[in-house]
Amino acid sequence: MFKYDKTFSGFSVNDIQKAKEFYSDTLDVEVREEGKMGLSLQLKGGTTVFIYPKKDHQPATFTVLNFIVDNIDDAMEILSGEGVQFERYDSADLPQDEKGVLRGLKAGMGPDIAWFKDPAGNVLSVLQEN
Repeated sequence: MFKYDKTFSGFSVNDIQKAKEFYSDTLDVEVREEGKMGLSLQLKGGTTVFIYPKKDHQPATFTVLNFIVDNIDDAMEILSGEGVQFERYDSADLPQDEKGVLRGLKAGMGPDIAWFKDPAGNVLSVLQEN
């Protein structure tokens, strides 16, 4: 059987300095420089995500990182104040309200969730589970 001690995830960006500023300053995540290799995001709960520079970076077309929050509306207001713009998806499967939130809690279909992008165009989200 395959055995391992711990795991971490990673994704690429096209500008490591912009990523460092966004994650540390805008999202208030502890960021550690990993030499020329990239950055480690030290997330609450002990999770680590590695961000590495890639010259031919293509943004992820799916959500690469989810931030669970107590109150999605408060979180969105704070992030909007930091210049974050939330995404709107034109899809009957993802009905978003006027703020751009998929209100899953009231509909009994999962969390409330809203999406935004990092400076490299990778999709991130804030979500409220209850």
